Amino acid sequence: MTVAQQYEVDTAPLNIDLEQRVVAFTAQHPWIESPSKKVLRKPLERENLESGRATSIVRFQPESYFPEHTHPLGEEILVLEGVFSDETGDYPAGTYLRNPPGSKHQPHSKEGCTLFVKLDHFDPLDIEPIRVQTREAEFQPGIGNLQVLGLHSFQGEHTALVKWPAGEVFQRHTHVGGEEIFVLEGCFEDEQGVYPKGTWLRNPHMSVHHPFVKEETLILVKVGHL
Repeated sequence: MTVAQQYEVDTAPLNIDLEQRVVAFTAQHPWIESPSKKVLRKPLERENLESGRATSIVRFQPESYFPEHTHPLGEEILVLEGVFSDETGDYPAGTYLRNPPGSKHQPHSKEGCTLFVKLDHFDPLDIEPIRVQTREAEFQPGIGNLQVLGLHSFQGEHTALVKWPAGEVFQRHTHVGGEEIFVLEGCFEDEQGVYPKGTWLRNPHMSVHHPFVKEETLILVKVGHL
């Protein structure tokens, strides 16, 4: 069983300045207890301790739950491992979920699960619930040899899974509205560094880079929201 640090008491904002580039190698981060001690977290971005904009890796240990709560500006989840559950159903690894602003639930997991979670970052008008089992969905051809599975679009914001074949080099480009990446498989690279599985990157508005991979890689990408 993973040993976790005690529930954090530091309420200082974390990586909340969206004009700053952030790289987090989450495999190196410690697990921290949440108010529900069997639910652990690795905070990556946090406005306040238990409210406001946040991005985290979350682990529900077997037979764990989190108290019922409301998401004033929505919740976005990608199930990385195990089965995540709430009143609306059971969601195995690979499921992408969006719970709209004002929604509430009491999440739990019988067998345990690990999630990538973003809280309270929706546009108030972005109210459509979304459930996608990405491991059963068909990817579409993208630029070059990339394969893309679109997950969500609202106004200028877009979220997708992107498969990179080994040796793929993408064109140098500028991110109008910024870019956020979570590396799910393989190893993503650009001229600024090497980002193995579990790395979270946030590149600010008008940032520029020239990405590539040496091995097959899968990333979760969000653009246009910063």
